[in-house]
Amino acid sequence: MLTLYDYLPSQNGWKVRVLLGLLKISYHSQIVSIFEGESRSERFLKLNPAGAIPVLEIEDGRTIAESNAILAYLAEGTPFLVADRYPRAKAMQWLFFEQYNVEPAIGSLRFWTLTGRLERNRDMVVGKREAGARTLAALDRSLANTPFLIGKDLSIADIAVYAYSHRAEDCGFSLTNYPAVSVWCDRVRDAIGPKYPVYPYSVDPHSGA
Repeated sequence: MLTLYDYLPSQNGWKVRVLLGLLKISYHSQIVSIFEGESRSERFLKLNPAGAIPVLEIEDGRTIAESNAILAYLAEGTPFLVADRYPRAKAMQWLFFEQYNVEPAIGSLRFWTLTGRLERNRDMVVGKREAGARTLAALDRSLANTPFLIGKDLSIADIAVYAYSHRAEDCGFSLTNYPAVSVWCDRVRDAIGPKYPVYPYSVDPHSGA
């Protein structure tokens, strides 16, 4: 059985939980207490030298780190990652966009906001807000004439980008300013279904939330 090393309030972990659920793949969940330093332990660093969750351990003991790499691995051979070269490359484009633009701006601001860390990072907040606004504007332009990021069907591109984008209001962005993003968020939410809650940081007493 697969083992997912996870942290419930993480939207990077959430992405993987969603795809595992949509694919009806059974797995064992191993929660990692990141604020207690468990992700920096010698044991965990053998799983992922970067010391970050999520990590997927496959049946033979090998591991895959980075949430979007895990999505690509799990989606291989399924409708969530098509085999044709062009849409497959577009999926990769959006996975890179998510990790280069969405997560560093919106993900960081959300984390700082929800765990009381905005003040200690105040020198970076303005830049992150500007980057987040540019990211949402780019996403809005891209979604103006398409139901999902790669045509008419939900893919791992949507799951990855949606994970933090649909929580942008947690850190002060208004999705009403990005109407195509707002409609797309509703569409992705409906396609995914209600089984995948977003956990507050308050579930972890060590988070500072």
